Amino acid sequence: MPHTLPSITTALLREWCNGQWLAQAEHEETIEWLAIDSRRIADEVHTLFIALSTSLRDGHTFIADCYNKGVRSFLVSKQVDVASFPGASFILVKDTLTAAQQIATRYRKLFTIPVIGVTGSNGKTIVKEWLYQLLSPSFTTVRSPKSYNSQIGVPLSVWLLEPETQLGIFEAGISQPGEMDKLEHIIRPTIGVFTNAGEAHSEGFLNMRQKINEKLLLFRNAEHLVYCRDHHELNECVSQYVNNIKHYGTEANLKLFTWSQKQDADMRITAVNKKSNQTFIEAAWQQQAISISIPFTDNASVENAIHCWCILLLMGIAQHDIAQRMHTLQPVSMRLELRQGINDCTIINDTYNSDLTSFQIALDYLGQQKQHHHHTVILSDMQQIGKPPAELYDEVANLIGHRSIYRFIGIGPALYKNKSAFRKHKKLRSIFFKTTDEFLKNIHLLTFTNEAVLLKGARAFAFEKISLLLEQKIHQTVLSINLSSLTHNLNVFRAHLLPGVRTMAMVKAFAYGSGTYEIASVLQFSGIDYLSVAYTDEGIMLRKAGVTLPIMVMSPEAIAFDRMIAWKLEPEIYNFRSLQAFTDMAHTLGVLAYPIHIKLDTGMHRLGFMPGEMDDLTAQIADNPHVHIASIFSHLAASDDSAQDEFTLQQAALLEQMAATLTKALTYKPLLHIANSAAIVRHPRLQMDMVRLGLGLYGIDGTGILHDQLRQIGTLKTTIAQVKDIPAGDTIGYNRSAVATTPMRIAVISIGYADGYPRSMGNGNAYVLVQGRQAPTVGIICMDMCMIDITHIPEAKEGDDVIIFSPALPVTLLATWSQTIPYEIMTGISQRVKRVYVNEE
Repeated sequence: MPHTLPSITTALLREWCNGQWLAQAEHEETIEWLAIDSRRIADEVHTLFIALSTSLRDGHTFIADCYNKGVRSFLVSKQVDVASFPGASFILVKDTLTAAQQIATRYRKLFTIPVIGVTGSNGKTIVKEWLYQLLSPSFTTVRSPKSYNSQIGVPLSVWLLEPETQLGIFEAGISQPGEMDKLEHIIRPTIGVFTNAGEAHSEGFLNMRQKINEKLLLFRNAEHLVYCRDHHELNECVSQYVNNIKHYGTEANLKLFTWSQKQDADMRITAVNKKSNQTFIEAAWQQQAISISIPFTDNASVENAIHCWCILLLMGIAQHDIAQRMHTLQPVSMRLELRQGINDCTIINDTYNSDLTSFQIALDYLGQQKQHHHHTVILSDMQQIGKPPAELYDEVANLIGHRSIYRFIGIGPALYKNKSAFRKHKKLRSIFFKTTDEFLKNIHLLTFTNEAVLLKGARAFAFEKISLLLEQKIHQTVLSINLSSLTHNLNVFRAHLLPGVRTMAMVKAFAYGSGTYEIASVLQFSGIDYLSVAYTDEGIMLRKAGVTLPIMVMSPEAIAFDRMIAWKLEPEIYNFRSLQAFTDMAHTLGVLAYPIHIKLDTGMHRLGFMPGEMDDLTAQIADNPHVHIASIFSHLAASDDSAQDEFTLQQAALLEQMAATLTKALTYKPLLHIANSAAIVRHPRLQMDMVRLGLGLYGIDGTGILHDQLRQIGTLKTTIAQVKDIPAGDTIGYNRSAVATTPMRIAVISIGYADGYPRSMGNGNAYVLVQGRQAPTVGIICMDMCMIDITHIPEAKEGDDVIIFSPALPVTLLATWSQTIPYEIMTGISQRVKRVYVNEE
């Protein structure tokens, strides 16, 4: 039976979090959504905006934005001028994060259902997603979206529980002592899974045992705990934990469900056999011989699957049902993929599951694709949601109707039956098909041109068939760009900025090979202040794609000044010739006070005005009504080199001296900037008014200081085209430069110097990764392919992925092999190598 919940109003939430009214609206709205991001609000009327304050951002600065969108309920920790927001309710608390946790804790208490809590060092999200796949046929299930396992992610996850929910699955991650105590109150699991104990996220703990004991607090009121006894320290800590429970008698009577491949346990794994792409697992449980097979062979998947097996047995799922579900277990893709599509389309592929929460996340991401005026959603029936279909699809239709969606294509019998819910939205073009095959047979009647297309389908609908038709056929070598890692790196640098310092991001040279628009769009969404490109055409492309941020052009051509003005691009002015040319064009077009950026040469001796030119520059600027100096800046020559620190400080001092001369003639103060990625952390005093983020954004640390914090955003991979056995004595490749001294097994892979893989990498000077193992190059790198030695990797086969660089094989290592710098490797990746963009948020 569905739970009967009270009406969740702002008055009730105020009571739950012990808040005070700053203002109370006359009409009390029910609250259905909690929001912490003003850009991701689906149902404004029924949303509570939580103004979180962090070291990076203050949510209170976005209250006006939310109000203008229609939000009328706010949770705040600062005084607000409520008169500016008539008709809105404001709840004042000491700390909004704590208040959100208190609200989620009280909300969780309304449900008397089994709840599975998952923690551990690795595999949490996989186990959670697999449990969702395996248990959804038996229970109406809610689980944490993606990796929402933090101090704010957990409250947002628990809020997703609904009256129809029969089972909750939530993961919990911590980084320091004291955090799990708060998450336990919110999740209140009845069943626990401790996946394993590893080194991940250990920085905040004294040692491994402290971290394990802290995580065990999640289960202090649980009835059951599943874990593997083969993790020695975990096993010891759990045993001690249970003994303490029995001794003090203050905790719930926790029952253990253990498994092991090495020692006695509730489930004893007796055999693990890997054949082709399957793993067959046999076990003894309650004096029975039972078995499953899974379509994975890696050890991590085997461990994760056994955890899930134990949970299913514990919850009374019949063994024959378990075996059947395990056999069809699907890989977990925890990220959206952005791919180039046919006819200049952008395809967002998010077909690994289909539920309301992940659908809303995907819609938010679709909304960021400003390069297209038209957005299309292709959605399948949502299965095993637990809501009445009419109610479910009315909610789906409203989610779409609140956004600027041009066309909706529904696939499945339930959507077809409930199409009237979508046709209430008059501006939405909606088309429906009963099956995927019916859609495919009629796809020639539909036009997909220059639009963003979201594919969101349950697995049973085989949307991969649709993606094959809509995605542009691509070269087998692909550069995958992780946009979530880009955002992470931006936040790493933001944490090192002094208060009030602005950020300019360098997206020149195709964003260091990563794709200009896609990178710029994420940076704009993340609140960057300025972008910088090398040439006018790059800036115009961003404007056409919907980027509205200020854009500085670092190498402006005088013949393009008129186009720069037309597209609101701001030129770097570095000599009198460019200043005069721009002034003449502005005069011709009748433009006044146009923003420009003055480049000064403080020792790099590339572009820029010299110190001896400052008096003349000041005179020309002082009476020039056509320009407004937005910033004055210079370029550091060696900020990452400690041996050059004295010169770096001299450059900064000279910039300030030269800028002071110039600003005396102005009635305003331009921004001053000189710090690049390295200087941000090595020379904080040089941050001035703004910093310029370049290679650091892309995960390359030239200082060594942030090496463990930054994430390389790019993964370049190709495939094995052919495998060959080479007899001893035969030669390989051009000029017969490689000789097989013994019988060899080689692979020909689909990448060459025309793709950006340098010829210097040949003849064993580099290696790639095949099946996670190193495979050195053999012979000379060819134009379109090269050869690698896989003699020691017998399982390698044609069609296998080959990693050229990745977070596990960093670009910096390739640069070392090639005796160059990471910039050259990244910007050298050919345009014929297609970019695929993934987002894990």
